[in-house]
Amino acid sequence: MEKQKTPCGCGSKDSKIKMSIPEGLEFNTSYSISENYWQDPDRNGLVSSIKNEFGNRLDVAAKQITDLLKSKNKAYGNTALNPTNIFSKLNASEAICARIDDKLARISNKGINDETEDTVDDLIGYLFLLKMSKEDV
Repeated sequence: MEKQKTPCGCGSKDSKIKMSIPEGLEFNTSYSISENYWQDPDRNGLVSSIKNEFGNRLDVAAKQITDLLKSKNKAYGNTALNPTNIFSKLNASEAICARIDDKLARISNKGINDETEDTVDDLIGYLFLLKMSKEDV
């Protein structure tokens, strides 16, 4: 018995082909592929999409913190890294550590919830500032 071939729809007017592209890319645009692409055994699989999702989420979270720091730096001047020492005589790193202690105390007393979400962002920001102040030494 001979198998009957079922039409695939290629070349027919009724064929409906849906094309998709990865998020962030556009049709009719050339993109380069890194050398490591061909060495990645999972280049088209789940692990790659999870890596991309993680990376994107990390970039968004870091940008929120850096935007907050830039906004506060504009409002207060560069007092975190160059303290005015009007009242306190702490250097930048010591003053930032004192602020970190305050934020940790608040989280310890109130927990992490909607009320303290800004405290967590502030804490992350102060840790960035501490890293920067240590690099200045």
